[in-house]
Amino acid sequence: MSFTGVLYIASALGLLISFLSNRSKTKQAVKKAYKAFSNIFADLAMVLLLVGLMMTYISPQIIGRFLGNESGVLGVAVAAIIGSVTLIPGFVAFPLAASLLNQGAGLVPIAAFVSTLMMVGVVTLPVEIKYFGRKQTFLRNGLSFIYAIVVALLLGVLLS
Repeated sequence: MSFTGVLYIASALGLLISFLSNRSKTKQAVKKAYKAFSNIFADLAMVLLLVGLMMTYISPQIIGRFLGNESGVLGVAVAAIIGSVTLIPGFVAFPLAASLLNQGAGLVPIAAFVSTLMMVGVVTLPVEIKYFGRKQTFLRNGLSFIYAIVVALLLGVLLS
């Protein structure tokens, strides 16, 4: 039995124990879980679609050429810029990063992509400026971009 199967069985047993001890709270929890799943379902479906399209139309050779280990500084820069201007949640970014790694992308560009995706928000700049001011927003995003590149390069050194 796989680890996922064990988790499904443990979840079902936990739900059954909860239901036997307090039916109303269990129903309330299941409704909240359904609502949370409904909220992320569109994002999950979108990432599955994007990954499917990417694996269909972009060959591993192309990914390797632009984001592979041999892509050098240009590959890291491209990945960091794409990560900075992309607005997707982490639970979508990590499977996407894993599929890119499996398709031939290098660790350093993918680390730069994920790091800038999580830390730099070009798309959210107007909202951030509204609340924190122009100087703090550009300082935070600029330093986050530099930090993301440094972390990606360090990961490349440590894991190679």
